[in-house]
Amino acid sequence: MAAPPLPTPAGWPLSGVPVVQRGFAPPAVAWAPGHRGVDLVAKPGEAILAAASGTVVFAGSIAGKPVVSIDHGSVGTTYEPVVSSLSVGERVVLGQVIGVLGTGGHCRDCLHWGLREGRSYLDPLLLLGTRGGQLRLVAESQREVVQREAQARAKAAASATQTSAIMTLPGRPGSHGFLHPVAGAVTSVFGMRLHPLLKVWKLHDGTDFAAACGTAIRAPFTGVVTRRVFNRAYGNRLFLSHGSVDGVRVDTAFNHAASYLVRPGQRVSRGQVIGEVGSTGLSTGCHLHLMVWLNGRLSNPMSWL
Repeated sequence: MAAPPLPTPAGWPLSGVPVVQRGFAPPAVAWAPGHRGVDLVAKPGEAILAAASGTVVFAGSIAGKPVVSIDHGSVGTTYEPVVSSLSVGERVVLGQVIGVLGTGGHCRDCLHWGLREGRSYLDPLLLLGTRGGQLRLVAESQREVVQREAQARAKAAASATQTSAIMTLPGRPGSHGFLHPVAGAVTSVFGMRLHPLLKVWKLHDGTDFAAACGTAIRAPFTGVVTRRVFNRAYGNRLFLSHGSVDGVRVDTAFNHAASYLVRPGQRVSRGQVIGEVGSTGLSTGCHLHLMVWLNGRLSNPMSWL
């Protein structure tokens, strides 16, 4: 039987080269037990990427697990447990963030990545061709050690990336000089969406940036801390008043942080570290939820940054 044509280009569904915790082990017969995909070491809240361009055919819950499926023509890929705001029929491109790693999968701290042709399961590593690198399978007894190593590498990479971003993102041309508070991919935009935990359609009142827990949060612009509170939904919150910028009164808020390093009344400078990314409140994983008010009106943060 001829192998199906695979989508090209294609790549890993995680940034960098992840550790393969468990490889593809299909059953001898369709109904027998087996491992119909690969498990990649990842942390809850980590951004999940489309392994190739295609069309979303499913984004929802199966047996209590959040799943995303993408059709690439002759084959399809699946990602679980992945919390996503994508809609069926939406086009995605290689490397696009399709959601964040959730919880409730069959393995702890991992992404289960699958590849199918019709009802037949294939090894997802086939998509990588010669770019997959060395396959590393992890024994159960070594899983926690490998996870800690992977998390340390991810945190170091995020820190290095962020330092570069702070230097190279002083505000895009035509912007107002505001920095992105973390150098992470946008995983959920401002607007109406199905809340990943409450399962109701409601306004997502800010922009979510994917970032590992512990990643430094930086003040996007000079300002004064006005409030630092805890909220059941938003977790640890911090509010900054930036005064009048280009004739507009601007206020920002940072949510779900692990902790903050500044206090009410303190003046902060642009780029100053004000806290660390966390997953407090109603959160599916580590990320920063940024909110912006322009002249007292809640606004899309990406319209100002």
